[in-house]
Amino acid sequence: MGTKILLISEGSTFMVDAIVKNLNEGGFEVIKCAPVIKELKEHEDDAEIFLIYLGDYVETRSEDMVYLKDICIEKEKIINVIGDKMELDELKKSVPEGLITNYFSRPLDIKTMLSVMQEVAQNTEMLGKKKSILLVDDDATFLKMVKDWLSDSYRVTIVSSGMQAITYIAKNTPDLILLDYEMPITTGPQVLEMIRSESATSTIPVIFLTGKDDKESVTKVLALKPEGYILKNTGKKKLLEQIANFFETRKARVF
Repeated sequence: MGTKILLISEGSTFMVDAIVKNLNEGGFEVIKCAPVIKELKEHEDDAEIFLIYLGDYVETRSEDMVYLKDICIEKEKIINVIGDKMELDELKKSVPEGLITNYFSRPLDIKTMLSVMQEVAQNTEMLGKKKSILLVDDDATFLKMVKDWLSDSYRVTIVSSGMQAITYIAKNTPDLILLDYEMPITTGPQVLEMIRSESATSTIPVIFLTGKDDKESVTKVLALKPEGYILKNTGKKKLLEQIANFFETRKARVF
């Protein structure tokens, strides 16, 4: 079975059918999806690579495009886009340009597109060999900063609430969860309790992120028996060292 691509387009056209045909012949498995929230929800976990065939619909589907942006950020999807400049400019009102890996202008050179997509698939396969980390925190600025720090060495998925974390691990098994201890509504300890209560998730390692380093606070954190804790004011170098040490120690236990 080849690398899966989620092809997002409004209906089938001669060009869309030609794209599917060439991708299939190039070794890909293509899953088609309409650019609407309902279908995006159904297929968001089907593939790591998204290929969006733009059209007039972009102008009237801002809510759907924002949802697309959110899942691509949270689930580390790779966005590739086919369209003309006006459609691309309209898309960028909802999806930041920095999220778009490749842009193919129309009229489309299918052979060039196929070659680029094969390269993307190879890079994605290499990325898939990295350890995966689920980062959970309600602070958007902190999420982005730590994600940037970790992304060179790990596959990082970010969520901004405890319930989003639970929803994510219902379908995915990260190698490590970095979990904010203090969050509104569903706190870090409550999330850990839910993770430990289910046999399918009970063995996923959890390291708490905490802003407090006094003895009483640390004692409360460790009483919940996570795999450890990291102070939120820890700098990039020390944070990366702590996570690398965790994985090295865990690897040593296996052998």
